[in-house]
Amino acid sequence: MTTLKEQLEQRVAATTEWETRRQAGANGPNMAHLWVLACMDERMPVDEALGIRADTPVGGGDAHLFRNAGGIVTDDAIRSAMLTINFFGTREIVVLQHTGCGMLSANGHDLEKALRGQGIDVDNIPIDPSLPELTLDKGAFAKWIGMMEDVDKTCIQCVDQLRNHPLIPDDITISGWIWETEFRRLRAPDLNAPTRAVSQPTAASMGVKGKQPPRWK
Repeated sequence: MTTLKEQLEQRVAATTEWETRRQAGANGPNMAHLWVLACMDERMPVDEALGIRADTPVGGGDAHLFRNAGGIVTDDAIRSAMLTINFFGTREIVVLQHTGCGMLSANGHDLEKALRGQGIDVDNIPIDPSLPELTLDKGAFAKWIGMMEDVDKTCIQCVDQLRNHPLIPDDITISGWIWETEFRRLRAPDLNAPTRAVSQPTAASMGVKGKQPPRWK
């Protein structure tokens, strides 16, 4: 029989481990040794989709969670993945994107045109004001926005980009998944998924005309 004293000692030790976890580096990983790259969309329920506790409540502890527009691989996503894997004990990456995504809802060229119409010189934008060395070539702004033609294709490409990046070790498990917003269910990226006919997996299915800037080849 465990005494109350022992129970309290275990609880205090667990609380201390939680509070000081980052000081332990790779010896203090999150519970699932997991990094999740997910879309920032408010309809994207990461915990429900993956069956983990990271997003609700915040601080659930299972994973490092990185959200951006579209849940796509960007320079800052790579920076975060590199840190969590090489220094904080993460052994697995999940890319989580979804149908009906806002990054399918407009053409990147049109978004660039709208910003130019507001008087913004998109050819001379500080991508990171604290790191002026990080710049875009002239004409690359629309591509940088990262609008998508097809969420399944993009998810597959993001997984490939992570697998082939020199800052991501070869032994890291990496997978990609699509959350079908219309049905609240998860599936693997699949260009032949039958539900694509009744969901919004492409820019065309959301009424967008014209080819997107060629970020996703």
